[in-house]
Amino acid sequence: MNQEQLNRREPGTDSGKKKSRFGVGVLVGIVIGAVLFIGIWGVGRMTVSVLRRGNFGTESTSKSDVEHKLDRLNALIEKYYLYEDEIDKDALVEGIYSGYAGALGDPYTEYYDEQETKELFESTNGEFSGIGASMSKLQGTDEITIINVYKDSPAEKAGLKAGDILYKVDGKETAGYELDTVVSWIKGEKGTSVVLSVLRDEKEVEVTAVRDTIEVQTVVYEMEEDQIGYIAVSEFDSVTYHQFEAALEDLEAQGMKGLVIDLRNNPGGNFETVTDMLKLLLPEGVIVSTKDKNGNVEEVTCDGTNEFDKPLAVLVNQYSASASEIFSGAVQDYGVGKIVGMTTYGKGVVQQLMDLGDGTCLKMTIAEYYTPNGRSINGKGVEPDVEVEYEYDENNPEADSQLEKALEVVKDQM
Repeated sequence: MNQEQLNRREPGTDSGKKKSRFGVGVLVGIVIGAVLFIGIWGVGRMTVSVLRRGNFGTESTSKSDVEHKLDRLNALIEKYYLYEDEIDKDALVEGIYSGYAGALGDPYTEYYDEQETKELFESTNGEFSGIGASMSKLQGTDEITIINVYKDSPAEKAGLKAGDILYKVDGKETAGYELDTVVSWIKGEKGTSVVLSVLRDEKEVEVTAVRDTIEVQTVVYEMEEDQIGYIAVSEFDSVTYHQFEAALEDLEAQGMKGLVIDLRNNPGGNFETVTDMLKLLLPEGVIVSTKDKNGNVEEVTCDGTNEFDKPLAVLVNQYSASASEIFSGAVQDYGVGKIVGMTTYGKGVVQQLMDLGDGTCLKMTIAEYYTPNGRSINGKGVEPDVEVEYEYDENNPEADSQLEKALEVVKDQM
């Protein structure tokens, strides 16, 4: 089972500055060429074309009644609708599928059309075809700022720099457009070029970048004072495990004496990724279990060979969800670390992506998951062992009260 992705904000990816870990006032920061995540979805894929046809009739409405009513609606639209020339019939059909799934009333069950399905799998794999930079847009402005340029990326090779203000893409001005729209202009097929016009030190600079396959940097890390390691995980994509493993190994080589893992604002992601990461930390036992509609229970276990034996704190907040809650719940149940911050989002259900065989898919809730101690956190969240709110300090924007508390909790255990 290969599951879950949740509510997405996109934190900055600058590993060198505390202010970019947990920024304030940024509408959204997003990897150029990636997809803006605004929903809760799964990343597993199951082909369902072999299933028997379902019956969408009810006791009061037959299948033929439904088809007849759709025909009547279509006839009325064709006869009376004022803007008939603007009708997108394909969109009408896709709307039927979307509405059917949406009528279940489950916020995590959703139909994806062909383009959405393509973008969904691109995003959850943690790789995309783009230029390798991230950007943000401040609330109430049209200003789009490049906040990070990946090392050895097409963006870096083209000369793009952090702090550049993007105002044109292939000659088209960005003012008045949403950030995700501008991103869609920048992403594209590997090997193709995109021209970006930016303002740098009040001068206009034009760069041309050749798109390539980019691996999203979902993990950033550094060594803090007192030899306490810091690892921030922005989401659990397919690429996240090896990034997390490499960060742990590097910090260990630097003489790490304690560790803070920051999952604030992390919306979740790949089920197998988070469980594999926990195998680098937990003792022997169950990591997480799931139960489906028929009562079938599946367990993911750890052999304990890599149990983490140093002081540990996991930072969470109200936007830490899904896989982040699997992670923090397991750490808390085994007592291998302290949970610091605010109560998490409370998404304790699992989704599966069902391949409909025509390039589209249905993301559907199929099971509930439980922490090692059998806790269901759905609608409840994981309560921190040490509660602390994030307080923005206008006089010191780089201050981070939650991180400071987490470092203190680790230090006290050393």
